[in-house]
Amino acid sequence: MTAFDETFDFVVVGSGGGSMSAALYLRSLGKRVLILEKLPIVGGTTGRSGGVMWIPNNRFMARDGVPDSPGQALAYLEATTADQPDSPAATPERRQMYVAEAPRMLEFLISQGIRLDRAKYWPDYYDEAPGGSEQGRTVRAEVFDLRELGEWADKLFPGFTELPAYMDEMMLLGYYRTSWQARKIMLRVALRTILARLTGKRLVTAGAALQGRMLQASLRAGVEIRTETPVSELVFEDGAVKGVIVNREGQPWRIGATLGVLMNAGGFSHNATMREHYIPNTEVAWSNASVGNTGEMIETMARHGAATANMGEMVGFQSTFQPGWENDEVKSPAQRLTAAPHAILVDQGGQRYMNEGGSYMAYCKGMLERHKDVPAVPSWAVFDSRVLQNYMIAGTMPGSKKPQSWYDEDFLKQADSIEALAERLGIAPEALAATVQRFNGFVDAGRDEDFGRGARAYDRWLGDPAHQPNGTLGRIEEGPFYAVPVNPGDVGTYGGVVTDEYARVLKEDGSVIPGLYAVGICAASMNGGVYPGAGCSIGPAFTFGYVAARHATGEFGA
Repeated sequence: MTAFDETFDFVVVGSGGGSMSAALYLRSLGKRVLILEKLPIVGGTTGRSGGVMWIPNNRFMARDGVPDSPGQALAYLEATTADQPDSPAATPERRQMYVAEAPRMLEFLISQGIRLDRAKYWPDYYDEAPGGSEQGRTVRAEVFDLRELGEWADKLFPGFTELPAYMDEMMLLGYYRTSWQARKIMLRVALRTILARLTGKRLVTAGAALQGRMLQASLRAGVEIRTETPVSELVFEDGAVKGVIVNREGQPWRIGATLGVLMNAGGFSHNATMREHYIPNTEVAWSNASVGNTGEMIETMARHGAATANMGEMVGFQSTFQPGWENDEVKSPAQRLTAAPHAILVDQGGQRYMNEGGSYMAYCKGMLERHKDVPAVPSWAVFDSRVLQNYMIAGTMPGSKKPQSWYDEDFLKQADSIEALAERLGIAPEALAATVQRFNGFVDAGRDEDFGRGARAYDRWLGDPAHQPNGTLGRIEEGPFYAVPVNPGDVGTYGGVVTDEYARVLKEDGSVIPGLYAVGICAASMNGGVYPGAGCSIGPAFTFGYVAARHATGEFGA
């Protein structure tokens, strides 16, 4: 019998969203729960993220008359994520569990005082697939006043923006030069900002709002949270996980867990050795994930027999690195830049090779796959003067004067013709000219015959909604012409240990490691190598944390 220095009912490693959803549920049953976080701050990558959850068939869709059903949601997941033989965690059982339990998890959070709502319009990333939703299934938190956390306010992982705007608002703000809708949003956000300042509120949004609300509810419920407490080892007894070992004042400290241990310790974005092994041609410096994502808990579980899968996958975040980017906590996104009308992405030979709209995961996977055959890291965003005038580039506002360093350090390349721009990029002029001519022909025909850009609602939404007839298709013809490099950044890795529909960690032979659960990006995704919609990391993390807690208390009878 293992001697423990202290014992809880349930121990959670890591403080991301799935950790607190599990902890809240167990506290509602009166269980003692301990969350261990190795960093001085809590919230994980969820706190820095957009903080949205993909929740099918949710109450807000029903309220707003947006059609959905368990069958429709399951059909969508089957159409987009099934038939991946190299993804053993992407099982029908997990999809069925998710579709059934995600709405219940949402209802539980609401019952605990977590204020949520749906993004008004955020299409599924493959909305044209069977069961896809053009309106979207994405749920986000209401803005949150950090003052409500008291002394914990400065222990919450900082969000990626200080602007008190919802993610779906932020996605449209950059179009204020072309869209009255964007101007209305800008006014609304400005009034929200002024009111917050007048009342002394510290408003946060996106992931910081979601995790701020989750932290507040967890503390109120009596969840014990310890920061700067890394876990060094799991404690096994008769083949089952019974607790963890941490370091306390330089000595091993054994913490027992009578119901189980939940791993939610993040991926390995900040582990250079693991990246080089599993995801070559990417870099730690390009990641937006929490610095705590160093992968040691994945390695620990694997050392104890856990199966791993999808280790070569990441949730991409195509980025462009302007001068001084090394000092940016969040890298400049390029998704909407290359999806804008009058812009394309080409490899280092001047060839288009993908739909520049679509899922950011598919985009960065496409870039890395292309790079196996021809140089494509970085690739080039090529666009005409209207993009510079009307849309955001590397965090600068539309039409604004660009920093002189962009030109001095050759970040923003400019030329009076496509052929001259090609020469500046080291591309054969005739090759880039032919690519642009072909794309312009597709624009004139209203159909991208090569990659289908603009065929789905999500592509058009990523472009300029005010640009007609297609928000993402526009000729590249008005000089000067420009280019910036685009690299495959990330917001987290997407592979980890294999789990079943109850979030139990599995061995290579499919058997369960008793007492050990895993959620979030230290577990292989239920979606395999696909990202079906906004919030398809956070939604499953929250949901399977909730499922793990219910399973640990015997509610599923399995």
